[in-house]
Amino acid sequence: MKLLLQHLILWSLGLSILLACTTKSKEPNHVPINSTHSPLLNVRSQTIQQAIPIGLQKLIAAYPEQNFKASSTALIWMDGDTMPYRDSTPNKDFEMLLNHPDLEDQFIMPYPKGIDFPIPSRNSDPGRVRVEAFFLKMYGQTKEAVRKNLVEIDFLGTSLLVTKINSIDKKLIHIAKKLAQYPELKKYVENVGGTFNWRKIAGTNRLSTHSFGMTIDINVKYSNYWRWAVQDKTEDGKRPIVYKNRIPLKIVQIFEENGFIWGGKWYHYDTMHFEYRPELLIE
Repeated sequence: MKLLLQHLILWSLGLSILLACTTKSKEPNHVPINSTHSPLLNVRSQTIQQAIPIGLQKLIAAYPEQNFKASSTALIWMDGDTMPYRDSTPNKDFEMLLNHPDLEDQFIMPYPKGIDFPIPSRNSDPGRVRVEAFFLKMYGQTKEAVRKNLVEIDFLGTSLLVTKINSIDKKLIHIAKKLAQYPELKKYVENVGGTFNWRKIAGTNRLSTHSFGMTIDINVKYSNYWRWAVQDKTEDGKRPIVYKNRIPLKIVQIFEENGFIWGGKWYHYDTMHFEYRPELLIE
């Protein structure tokens, strides 16, 4: 009898262990694969996010109307066209960045958002590095193609032609309403210097962003431009550019809040200049 009792105890203990192991092995299946709590899904999502360069992620976020997608190596346009994120040329000097950039190079100089910013150091021009093909694809390959998307708006009493792509016309109307709340700013933003103008940047073979109807120059009378100063006529390093600005930073703040960067934050300063570059304002 004693021996039989011992066998029963051992058999019960073995059965308990078997049931416990079986139950434990089934627990992971209680979390469905498409659940937001699935460790596998979370790891997969993080891997995909990490595979797409941060610059491409910023472009996708900055231009929602374009419905961009991206791979780890390219920007994918709505029509399926692709644009490489980086080219095969490393360690570009300043002139190479300006004249032969890739999409990654557009982010190489961080734009100092806000009213507290340092005087730009030599050749620090965040935003002047532009892949011309990117803007041609977005706004129009020719003067006539860009014109088809231009609309006329009233900007504090000045009639302007601006593009409706990326809702830039609506953004500039909103900026004008905000600026109108500050009478002390009126003289700086009335008599606007210009918007759409299909042309090359002075002294270069690169198209000005005015060519796309997404750039505005405010009142030239109160502006400073590095080429205008006599002592700034050289770029050979012997006479460095001396920074100048008369534009109130409240104007800069209002434009930046609506996706426009300011040329007054460039070493080659252009303090009348605001262009729509929301990707450079995403932190």
